[in-house]
Amino acid sequence: MSDERERDTCSTVARLRGALARTARIARWEVSRSTGTVDRKTALVLVGLLLTVGIVGISVADEGLGLEDELYVIAVDEDSQYHDVAVESDSFRVIGLEDLEIADDGAGANADVVVTKRGQIGHVGPNGAVAYDAFRDAVEQYNEHRLSREANQTAAYPVLVDLEYRNRDLDGATADDGGTDTDDSRTGEDDSSTDGSGTGETTDAADDDSVTGTEDSSDDDGGTTDETGGTGDGSLQVPDVGSGAAEDASGTPGSISPPFPFQSLLLAFLFVVPMNFVIQAYGSTIMDERVKRRGELLLVSPASSREIVAGKTLPYLAGLVAIAVAITLAVGGGLLSVAAAIPIALLFLAATFVGAMLARSYKELTFVTVTISVFLTTYTFIPAVFTDVTPIALISPLTLIVMDLQGESARLGEYLFSTGPFLASAGVCFLLGLGVYREEDMFAQKAIPVKVIDAIASRLRGYRSVPILSMLFIPFVFTAQLLAVALLFAVPETIALPVIFVLAAAIEEFAKSIHVYAGFARSRFESSFRIAVLLGTLSGIGFFVGEKVTHVAQFVGLPELTVGVAAFGPALSSDPLVLVAVFLAPLVLHVVTAVISAFGASRGENAYAVAFVIATLVHAAYNLGVIALVA
Repeated sequence: MSDERERDTCSTVARLRGALARTARIARWEVSRSTGTVDRKTALVLVGLLLTVGIVGISVADEGLGLEDELYVIAVDEDSQYHDVAVESDSFRVIGLEDLEIADDGAGANADVVVTKRGQIGHVGPNGAVAYDAFRDAVEQYNEHRLSREANQTAAYPVLVDLEYRNRDLDGATADDGGTDTDDSRTGEDDSSTDGSGTGETTDAADDDSVTGTEDSSDDDGGTTDETGGTGDGSLQVPDVGSGAAEDASGTPGSISPPFPFQSLLLAFLFVVPMNFVIQAYGSTIMDERVKRRGELLLVSPASSREIVAGKTLPYLAGLVAIAVAITLAVGGGLLSVAAAIPIALLFLAATFVGAMLARSYKELTFVTVTISVFLTTYTFIPAVFTDVTPIALISPLTLIVMDLQGESARLGEYLFSTGPFLASAGVCFLLGLGVYREEDMFAQKAIPVKVIDAIASRLRGYRSVPILSMLFIPFVFTAQLLAVALLFAVPETIALPVIFVLAAAIEEFAKSIHVYAGFARSRFESSFRIAVLLGTLSGIGFFVGEKVTHVAQFVGLPELTVGVAAFGPALSSDPLVLVAVFLAPLVLHVVTAVISAFGASRGENAYAVAFVIATLVHAAYNLGVIALVA
């Protein structure tokens, strides 16, 4: 008995070694073939891409390259109070009034801004208006810098506001940590009036002195007001994201701005830009295997389709990982940035692989890859904009990169919540693409919808495949619903709620029924009422089991958002009876709606479309009723 186990183990190890060897050999062939096809134009594009990424990264980091240095020309006398302002500003190149040249029509001068000896400021030339605004900003910055060095800071800044972001409970109360939302404003006599050496004189340059007024920072009710428009009683607050809420802010009312991680966001976007170029090359190599029929030789080789695809994908994945590591080192990121970039790269490659397997020509491939680039770039970038504002940002792994560049950390649950849908979706995409990586589909000119049905039907192997596919489609459902919530959470609720109710229901019903329709369309199952009920029941049960994974959303605060409740349901109750009802009621719903769709699918394409609409409306009505009952 032990000898048989040992022989089986040795056989398994030998097969694994053989598979790895074949995969590595195909990867080496792919590298040699790809490097041999790089022409001069492609090399120039790659060099241009590297230069662009490098320039943007260096410009954003620290003080940058000074791309705006001496952007405008200002004519000002050395004795003017504005001379020091112009000299200290990097945006201006200073010339004397005696060097000023003005055309007869007042335009086309060698200066954009002119400061007369009387202190009056005017602008000439085509860039004069923009330069004038820039100079006003420079005056404000100069005054601010002077006031910051005053010994009597109370006089220099009669009003100071400290913002402290607090976590808010579902009942609207803020957590009590012994602090206050704002410190008492400090008021005092304004003895910071500028003398003859200052720049606060009233001129046409407007009143750019730094006196901010004496308005109190407390409202009529005694509550304090923060920059976001909320009050100290917790009527509006920034929820927690990552390891903490948005950073506290302090300063004059005019100097405090809403939290927006512009620098970190722009640096994080550098991780996504190279992916759009790499997938173009990856999609082309897959397309070459089909159009030029180079894949026939690989299909008849001892290598399996999984080994072929893995070998052709590994070089591009390794390239993207190397790029992510290089960018991380360049922008000062950490291991979290690389770990967050890998799932994005995998989904880019997986979606491109499916697109290349479905496209019939290079023209269609170009459309598919551009669509993939736009969609995935939008999905990863837009939520990350709200990193410091709302937990909805965690649906994008790019948010983890922004957090890492800001010096924050992420918990394991947050990392899995952010990257899990990407990793699972990438796996399902590769699985579906492998379903059509065969001769009858690779070299046939079929329409894209037909190939999609073929890819899904190729994974149907008996009745037990139906619930498994329902669970495998959960990542796409989760991703689509998260994107819908991200796009609609800022829309007025009167518009957002009806849309999200119907949209969330349609996404789920499509995921529960498309593989059942594929099975009937490709004659995998008998078209009868009994079989339709059986398949609908299995699909509904499978989807119900997989849907429970989405409850992880409740650990990052999505049910606190109204559209999050509409998409994912209310937060779990502490009442055992209510918990059981909320837990089991969706099972009945999913089975009923899946049976409706399955019955339509068994009758043909048109009947399936009608049944799908009916199932969607039933599902949306159920969601609306549950939300109204719980609320």
